[in-house]
Amino acid sequence: MTYTHGHHESVLRSHRWRTAENSAAYLLPHLKPGHTLLDIGSGPGTITADLAGLVASVTASEVKPQALELARAEIERRGVRNVEFEVADVHALDYADGSFDVVHAHQVLQHVQDPVRALREMGRVARELVAVRDSDYAAFTWYPLLPELDEWMELYQRTARGNGGEPDAGRRLMAWAREAGFTDVSATSSTWCFATSEDRQWWGGMWAERILSSDMAGQVLERGLATEADLRRISEGWLRWAQDEDGWLSILHGEIICRVS
Repeated sequence: MTYTHGHHESVLRSHRWRTAENSAAYLLPHLKPGHTLLDIGSGPGTITADLAGLVASVTASEVKPQALELARAEIERRGVRNVEFEVADVHALDYADGSFDVVHAHQVLQHVQDPVRALREMGRVARELVAVRDSDYAAFTWYPLLPELDEWMELYQRTARGNGGEPDAGRRLMAWAREAGFTDVSATSSTWCFATSEDRQWWGGMWAERILSSDMAGQVLERGLATEADLRRISEGWLRWAQDEDGWLSILHGEIICRVS
């Protein structure tokens, strides 16, 4: 699997903004102090660290050791003591059945080759519930309607699908869960909204850099999906959006809580 975003600093700037409150609020009412939790695709560890403060222990996992070190650094920086670290492939988890009370994945299934198989594995190692949240790119909406942002969306969709992912995962989570064999599934949605001047400068500036410097940019150029001039034009479009006083962006996420019987 090729990870579309990669781990350029512009990507990590976005991922480190994520907290349990802004990215896992749907899960928080279900957590108990005695729970053990497996965090699939822990990324830079900000959500992981927050969850660790609510349960007995967390196992942070990533598919590659280099990615796992990002979480380890954040956990150590915060002085969190109840987190372990494991390299793991969500398609074939090396844990016994029912090893964890809760299995959690944030923005993971949109990138994997077989999300149904991944959900089956998550359910196998869970004793109580599986919690998943993924964005839905086709449902992103913004104003003003800049053609460069339309180009960005089309380019992201093509790149992510070329990597074997499904960028519109949010709307498919419930269907995938049912196909994976779950019979007790609660589905919700939530949004991130960027509309203040500060939010626009952060989000727009971040994507203006990502489209030029992240792994996605390299993938796009290597596959001939766009030219460097195209990417510069899209980058400038993000900056124009960020500077517009009327600029507004909403990002939709699908969420599921799957009860394990």
